[in-house]
Amino acid sequence: MIKIILLCAGYATRLYPLTMNQPKPLLPIAGRPMLEYVLDQVKMIDDVAAVYAVTNRKFSGHFKAWARKVSYPWPLGIIDDQTTSNEDRLGAIGDLHYVLKMKNIAEEDIVAISGDNLFDFDLKSFITKARLKRPHAVIAAFDVKNLELAKQYGLLRLDDKDGRVIEFLEKPENPTTTIASCGIYWLPRETLVLLDRYLKDGHNADQPGHYMRWLAQQKALYGVPLQGRWFDIGDLNSYKEADALHLRMQEKS
Repeated sequence: MIKIILLCAGYATRLYPLTMNQPKPLLPIAGRPMLEYVLDQVKMIDDVAAVYAVTNRKFSGHFKAWARKVSYPWPLGIIDDQTTSNEDRLGAIGDLHYVLKMKNIAEEDIVAISGDNLFDFDLKSFITKARLKRPHAVIAAFDVKNLELAKQYGLLRLDDKDGRVIEFLEKPENPTTTIASCGIYWLPRETLVLLDRYLKDGHNADQPGHYMRWLAQQKALYGVPLQGRWFDIGDLNSYKEADALHLRMQEKS
């Protein structure tokens, strides 16, 4: 069995005024909260034991109200990380660690997903491929096919033979690859003890890319390229673009 952790505790200041009083993962895309598109993919996975959405004190009420209106085949927990502003946030890795401790998760495999992701990747296929790399962590990769666009992302250079991550670049000025990390991480139970060590040693608790790079240096990290559509909802333009596309898709169907 696996547990899914949705990282939803950011304050999304780049999307103001939309997110001043509304969490980004619950912004509507073609009339549905963005997070529900992610959970559509999670529903395709056979052995999910539970899903936890970690948020903050400011928005926990929004998530709890939303959770009361939806129904899924597994428990959906909302976890408040107790932070109240962008200045005191725990960061994505800090929040992941917080959930593991709060829910006493140590022996289960984890899939962590950034809550501002919008994609139609086959998560079930990703997990099947990721399990073949046990005991190592696996990161989902997506080809943005544009060097200028690639500057905005954490980028991966993968070994052509086995998919091992041989270099992790965080928003480089001169990218040499267009393969981006897209905020989906397979963390088998064997790696969870490493997270404790990473934070105890004082490493960056904010962006997941820093932890992924550290994992690649400590043991090994693998990438699995995914096919489909992916939107990184980082600003108003990307939000409007994703909303417009999904509205057009909805009309056609």
